[in-house]
Amino acid sequence: MYSLIKPILFQFDPERVHYFVTANLKRFNRFPGGAALSRGIWDIKHPQLEKEVFGLTFKNPVGLAAGFDKNGEMMGEMANLGFGFIEVGTVTPLPQLGNPQPRMFRLPADGGLINRMGFNNLGVDVVAERLATFRKNAKGAQKKLIIGGNIGKNKVTPNEDATSDYIKCFDRLFDVVDYFVVNVSSPNTPGLRALQEKEPLMELLNTLQQRNLKNGISRPILLKIAPDLTNEQLNDIVEIVQGTGIAGIIATNTTISREDLVSKDSLKNEIGGLSGKPLTQRSTEVIKYLSEKSNGAFPIIGVGGIHSAEDAIEKLNAGASLIQLYTGFIYEGPGLIKRINKKILAEKGN
Repeated sequence: MYSLIKPILFQFDPERVHYFVTANLKRFNRFPGGAALSRGIWDIKHPQLEKEVFGLTFKNPVGLAAGFDKNGEMMGEMANLGFGFIEVGTVTPLPQLGNPQPRMFRLPADGGLINRMGFNNLGVDVVAERLATFRKNAKGAQKKLIIGGNIGKNKVTPNEDATSDYIKCFDRLFDVVDYFVVNVSSPNTPGLRALQEKEPLMELLNTLQQRNLKNGISRPILLKIAPDLTNEQLNDIVEIVQGTGIAGIIATNTTISREDLVSKDSLKNEIGGLSGKPLTQRSTEVIKYLSEKSNGAFPIIGVGGIHSAEDAIEKLNAGASLIQLYTGFIYEGPGLIKRINKKILAEKGN
């Protein structure tokens, strides 16, 4: 069905289509029997799909990457499509509109997407309240849904004060998420990627870890990194993970590279982060490098250019413990989640 409607959807602005589709998906799930029908069509339950990573049990290893559900509006609906976990955000302390529109561009010839959204979100207070309400009202399997909180800084906050923004988000979301992701790798907030340098990153992560342990309860903290890091910088990342004791890495965010794109210049030269098929190989390379360099010392969530079940298996074989979808989900539809989980089961002989 998605293959029939996708050509129509792709005729319109990507951001408007996103809000149109999600609004109608919410309506469908509110109809009597709609949520059950969605689960019946897309969701696969099998004990061989379950995976324990950084102390959490995931019903399957296929998650929704940050950026799709920025404001914690779609957790139940996305779970009904078969996702094993949902990452909300990126969330900032204060609400912000993000960058001027248009700010999202499809590259169909490359199977890619360029976005320069700029952490548009309603602010951490709104998101925290929504997550708390979801947790309170969740029934059945959704009571066990793993939710991650992807946190960042406001655009107006200078880098020297960035840690305070991350602390505010961390403290506010602590009781309503299962894990945290520190996002210092988006190319769409000026100066943000400078926080990936070893010294400021160590300071930020150590501060959050101290905060994490103060109440005797801790949440896994992961770091989301850019695909554009050099091997020397990736070596630093391994040292940072081991030095700070954070739970793991998400590899990777979007890229600023435009290498080997075939789309017309008016599209590929748009400013922003590129995701989708052009990122497939590089994100897998980063996963493999980190896994081998660390001797598998920490879990990696693989994301970037997963458009098929084979892409997913490749990332898992490269060293990823879990995977996430965003652009591949937009291009391939919800059937991709089911195909990946079926392929994982087939690889295990089920």
